[in-house]
Amino acid sequence: MHRARQPTAERPGHADGTRRVRRRLIAVAAAALLGVAAAAPAQTARIGYVNMARLLDNAPQIQAGREALAREFAERDAALKVQEARLAELEANLKREAAILPKSVAEARQFEVDTLRRGIEGTRKKMRDDLNTRSNEELSKRWPEVHDAVIEYARENGFDLVVEEPVLYASAAIDITDEVLERLRGAAPEAGGGRWTGRGRRSRT
Repeated sequence: MHRARQPTAERPGHADGTRRVRRRLIAVAAAALLGVAAAAPAQTARIGYVNMARLLDNAPQIQAGREALAREFAERDAALKVQEARLAELEANLKREAAILPKSVAEARQFEVDTLRRGIEGTRKKMRDDLNTRSNEELSKRWPEVHDAVIEYARENGFDLVVEEPVLYASAAIDITDEVLERLRGAAPEAGGGRWTGRGRRSRT
């Protein structure tokens, strides 16, 4: 019969060596962690914040789009105002004379008022829808100029990340909105002609 093999007793020197190796590994790992912690401040990312709402409200490229839309819709707006003034006049006359007018005449005038009011409401809605559509088109057309200005400013000034609203909190120290706005003003046609094309260039048109 075979005897069961007895476990070999660990030599005292071998156990001490194993513990020493483990201590060395722990020391190396700790040193590595301390090294990472010490190097972390030097590797901190540079972060900027831009208020896009204020940028879009004040960028001359966007303002130029609004002015173009105002000119485009000026004639329709003036015609609508004429209709509104006519309606106000008819309503005032009917209110003033309703008590002395024959019933048939009063009903005819009321029908005229109601018809004109419905026409104005339809015209106003159509113009509002058209204006919204054209506003979105103008913004889509001019948005790349604003977007490129933010990106190029960030690259040229060593930013690793730029966030836009909404954010929970952004210090004024990292707000680059004014700087980007100045860049856009410098690229506007009034400031020297041309259109912003990114990387600080203007294209002549």
